[in-house]
Amino acid sequence: MVDHHSGTWTLHQRDGRVLADLVVTGGDFPWLNARVDPREGLAEVRPLFAEELRLLDGIDEDVESWERAYEAIRNAVTLRHPEGRQVPEFLLHIDGNEAW
Repeated sequence: MVDHHSGTWTLHQRDGRVLADLVVTGGDFPWLNARVDPREGLAEVRPLFAEELRLLDGIDEDVESWERAYEAIRNAVTLRHPEGRQVPEFLLHIDGNEAW
């Protein structure tokens, strides 16, 4: 069994290019916190994460806008477990060099 509470997860562009390493720093299962070690290309999707966080602050007033913003993230990236298996469903927030 893989320990998902540690290790390095990877964020990929849909074409397979690795955009960032997400080094687990802690958390409370199923939620994890990670340090974002950016790679080339992450800057291209950072605006999607920034918009999602902006809308998350007002999710109670406009959940549909947040859902559209998060769908844009899911359409742009994939997430992989430390052992390389793709994560089918995930909720990922990135703010600077922090992910959760």
